[in-house]
Amino acid sequence: MNLGTLIVGPREHVVAIAELDDTAAVELGPLLRDTARVVETLCRPEQTYVCMWSHGRDARKHLHIAVQPVTAKVRARYGGLRSEQLQARMLADGDEPDITEVEQFCKRARELFRAITDSSAEDRS
Repeated sequence: MNLGTLIVGPREHVVAIAELDDTAAVELGPLLRDTARVVETLCRPEQTYVCMWSHGRDARKHLHIAVQPVTAKVRARYGGLRSEQLQARMLADGDEPDITEVEQFCKRARELFRAITDSSAEDRS
């Protein structure tokens, strides 16, 4: 996927959102919101896709939720495709972002997650 895409997944082996226990379900909403905030802040996309995947070869494998920034530049690179067609083409093409850019993005994302977490903790107290 393109630079800025983050994957959210449960620590426990779960293959569907319907299998989340109550604690994980309560944590998922704020975690997805915060992840989308990080992606939107750092990438400034026109859209942020949030999609669930769990496919293995013949059965569900493990729950992954992709939080993906989609910019006009990304869409143009893939002929204007959107949604699952864009993602399918990206995966089929196998293009990977530059590792140095990924490392820089991850560093900034960790810092922003930390700031969001600290802010949320202050709001609760």
